[in-house]
Amino acid sequence: MNDIYLYIITALLPLSACLTVLQVNPYHALVIRGILGAVAALVYAMFGAADVALTEALVGTMLAITLYGVAVRSSMVMRLGIIENETKEQDKFKQLIDKVKTILNKYHLRLELVYFEDKKALHQALKEEEIHGTCERKLDNDSSYHTVTRIQRLYEIIKPQLSSSLITYFNPLDTKEKQS
Repeated sequence: MNDIYLYIITALLPLSACLTVLQVNPYHALVIRGILGAVAALVYAMFGAADVALTEALVGTMLAITLYGVAVRSSMVMRLGIIENETKEQDKFKQLIDKVKTILNKYHLRLELVYFEDKKALHQALKEEEIHGTCERKLDNDSSYHTVTRIQRLYEIIKPQLSSSLITYFNPLDTKEKQS
């Protein structure tokens, strides 16, 4: 009778491994990875390898999940540079930011706004790759905004859902090659 439990628990290993690989949301994958580690630790303990089970529980599950969580959290963000005094109380800006947030949420990305004092600092930050994109007014007297991104994939995600006049792609390598 005990062998049946062993087979069932052991069958959870490939099942949870497949579920981890097939997850679209990285946070769900982290949870299932934790389950995979816990099941592996349980299997090791059932086979009498308590030291391996403890190592799997501590390192393979707890430490790995923590490190993966930090990495996923920090890499799943779009840093958008804006000029601080240009965007205060602007309805069109808020609408654009809400639209971009909605688009990015479908891909489990967050939007982080980074404020700059002037256009020179904003464009320098984009060239030096401190931010992923910029959002600024098209013209001094116009209330519409334009977004520029240096990340090709972000451009491909956002462009189909925004009008072409609101977003462009900027390749920082083009500027580096011209400077050389």
